[in-house]
Amino acid sequence: MKDINDLKEVLEKRLGGKDKSISFDKEQSVLRVEYLPLKKGVDLDLNKLLAKYENKQEKAIDEIVYYITTSFEAMNKSITLKGKESYIYPVIRSTSFPTETKDGQPLLYEEHTAETRIYYALDMGEAYTMLDKVTLEREGMSFEEIKETAQFNLRALSYNIKEDQVAGNRFYFINSNDGYDASKILNEALLEKLERDAEGDLAVAVPHQDVLIVADILNEQGYDVLGQMAFKFFGEGRVPITALPFLYEKGRLEPIFILARKKPKE
Repeated sequence: MKDINDLKEVLEKRLGGKDKSISFDKEQSVLRVEYLPLKKGVDLDLNKLLAKYENKQEKAIDEIVYYITTSFEAMNKSITLKGKESYIYPVIRSTSFPTETKDGQPLLYEEHTAETRIYYALDMGEAYTMLDKVTLEREGMSFEEIKETAQFNLRALSYNIKEDQVAGNRFYFINSNDGYDASKILNEALLEKLERDAEGDLAVAVPHQDVLIVADILNEQGYDVLGQMAFKFFGEGRVPITALPFLYEKGRLEPIFILARKKPKE
């Protein structure tokens, strides 16, 4: 694949259909795929997708096609919450993520850090849909009920921790691919345990939706390595969140401003 035009042609072939409309903003290099029955759609930044293609080749195309297809399938299902409370979860997104639907309905969200927000979603199997205030009112549920239910469900999720050691620092990776790995930064019991076990500073990063990085930082090199990891993962994720890591101390998250070097200090 040579350039954005090649990528655009491939996506138009893979995503086209009678129930979809595809338009292209040449100036912004954004391809919009709209699901006509609901007049809702998804915007794709082809510059970012092309960069991912260079690293992951056809897998990058397959992932985005799967993401859009399952998103449209979820849109097509009617949203009811009663009887589905066990499928409500918190979802971490960047502060650049929209706060309302395309038709102007306010989404359910709350502020988290200067880089992230917490949204709330209903898991529909192959995809999840963000909840909005209209759905909440129609279902007769309060925002507090949604938050408590979502937190309870999050704590019940399993997680596998993979450990690695780099330059004398410990790094833990939570990557279950259940759609909520980044959301596990909200699992206070998990972070409190890791903080108790840490020998140095505890830092966390949520570069994209499908990973939570936790680091036990024992020296200056650890910050450099964490910065590089977060930046690399941020560029590779299907749903990027933030490349900026955070220090975790007694339930508080403070951003770490790291100028990552190409190589850690010897």
